[in-house]
Amino acid sequence: MQYPLPQSLPDFGTASVLVIGDVMLDRYWFGDTSRISPEAPVPIVKIEGADNRPGGAGNVALNIAALGAKTTLLGITGNDEAAGLLDRQLTAAGVIHDLCRLDNLSTIIKLRVISRHQQLLRMDFEEKVVASSKDLLIERCRKYLGGANLLILSDYKKGTLSNPQALIQLAREAGVPVLVDPKGQDFSIYRHANIITPNFKEFEAVVGYCGSEQEILQKGRELLARYAIDTLLVTRGEDGMTLIEKDSSLHLPAYAREVLDVTGAGDTVISMLGTAVAAGMALPQATALANLAASIAVGKLGAAIVSTPELQVALTGKTSFATGIMNEEQLLRAVKEARAQGKRIIFTNGCFDIIHAGHVTCLQMAKQLGDFLVVAVNDDASIQKLKGPSRPVNHLEHRMTVLAGLDAVDWVVPFADDTPERLLRILKPDVLVKGGEYRLDQVVGADIVRSYGGEVRILGNKISSSSTIINRILDLAGETGNNLDEARQYG
Repeated sequence: MQYPLPQSLPDFGTASVLVIGDVMLDRYWFGDTSRISPEAPVPIVKIEGADNRPGGAGNVALNIAALGAKTTLLGITGNDEAAGLLDRQLTAAGVIHDLCRLDNLSTIIKLRVISRHQQLLRMDFEEKVVASSKDLLIERCRKYLGGANLLILSDYKKGTLSNPQALIQLAREAGVPVLVDPKGQDFSIYRHANIITPNFKEFEAVVGYCGSEQEILQKGRELLARYAIDTLLVTRGEDGMTLIEKDSSLHLPAYAREVLDVTGAGDTVISMLGTAVAAGMALPQATALANLAASIAVGKLGAAIVSTPELQVALTGKTSFATGIMNEEQLLRAVKEARAQGKRIIFTNGCFDIIHAGHVTCLQMAKQLGDFLVVAVNDDASIQKLKGPSRPVNHLEHRMTVLAGLDAVDWVVPFADDTPERLLRILKPDVLVKGGEYRLDQVVGADIVRSYGGEVRILGNKISSSSTIINRILDLAGETGNNLDEARQYG
C-alpha cells in the first residue's frame, strides 16, 4: 500500500532526541576548474573558498535541531583543531553536545573538493576509536536518556558504536524508542532496536539478493524476527523507500526531483523519521515526511539541512514574499518562506548613517550573491554607544527609508544589540557580507554563519565612510562659518 503525505507538520518542539554515533568534520574546498594538469590527466582546481560542517552523527543532530526539536549529541573525537570547530558549530546551531575528546585520537575529517557543483574528490582522514574507549559513552547515555523521548544511533562503523547493545538495553529499560542507521553485515548487534534504516545495498548485504518486491518483504520480515526488531525502513534511492513490519508494509516512491548530491541523505531520513515519531506522529506519516525530506536534501550540495519551512512549502505549496522595512517577527517569517522555496539569503549590517557610493556598491555586489538581501541597521542608541553622542546624523527611520528604496535591498530590519550575532542565529543567512574595510577575521558573527554551512564574504574596496563625509562637511562648515547644526543638514 501507499500512504499520502500528512496535511500538516507535527509540533517538532515537543520532541527531545538523543543522538549517539560517529561524529566527524565534513570539510569542503571550492574552486573553479578550467584546465588539465600537465603532470597527469587530472583537473586543476583553483581553490577559492572553504567550508566546514559537522558530519556523520553531527549532521543528524543538525538536521534535528533545524526542525526545532531539543537535540543532544554524544560522540568521541580527538582533542584537536577539528574538534574545536565542531564544538563551536554545534553550539551555534543550538545542539547540546557532550563529546569525549581524546588526546590519543584524531578527529575524523572527510575532505571534499567541489567545482561547479560537482564533487571531484574525497579524502578521508580517520582512525577507528579504540576498543578501550567504547564504554566512555555508557554513563553519558545514562545521564541524558532521562530527558529524551527517542534515541538515534548513527553508525558509520568508525568505532564509536562498537557496543550498541549496551545503549539499546539502557534505552529499553528507560522506555525510550531506539532508531538505528546501521552499517556492516552483522545486524545482530542492533537486536531489540525499534527501527533500523539500512539502504538497499546494506539490506541485500545482510539478507542476500532480492529479485522482487515480494522477496524484499519476505526477507525483511525474516530479518525482523531473527533480531527481535520491530520495524525495518529500507531506503532505495530512485525507487523510494519501503517500510516493513511484522503484519504490514508500506512502499513510498521517490519524488521526481533533480538530484545534485546524495551526501547525507541517510542522515536526513533518520533525523526526520525520528523527530516526527518523537513529536507524536504515526509511523506511516513520519515515513512519508522522511521520504519528502530526502527528496529536498538530494537537491542540495553536500550534507544539507532540511528545515521546517521547506517541508511546509513542499506540503502546501504556499509562499509569499513581502519586502521593505520589517520588524524581526515579520522578517523571520519572510526569510523562512523564501528559504522554503530554495532561495538564497544574504545578510549585511551596519550603521548606514550617511548612504554613500561605498555602501551602494557593496549592497549591489551582495545582492548578486543570492536572491534576497537583508540589511540590519543599528538603532540610534547603539550608534551613540559606538560612535559617540553626536551620532547618528540621520535618525533610524530616515536611514531605513533610504536603504529600503535601493533596488538591491529587499528587507531592512533595525537592531539594538551591540552585535548582529543574535539576528544571525535566528535568521541563519546563507552568506554574511561586509565591506572592503574589514578583514575576514574581523567579521563579527563569522563563526555562527560558518557553523551551519554558510559563507562569509568581504566585498568591494573601501571607497569612503560616513565619518569621513561628516568630517568633510564639518571642515566645509568651518570654512563658511556655518555652525554644527547647519552642517548636519548637509548630511
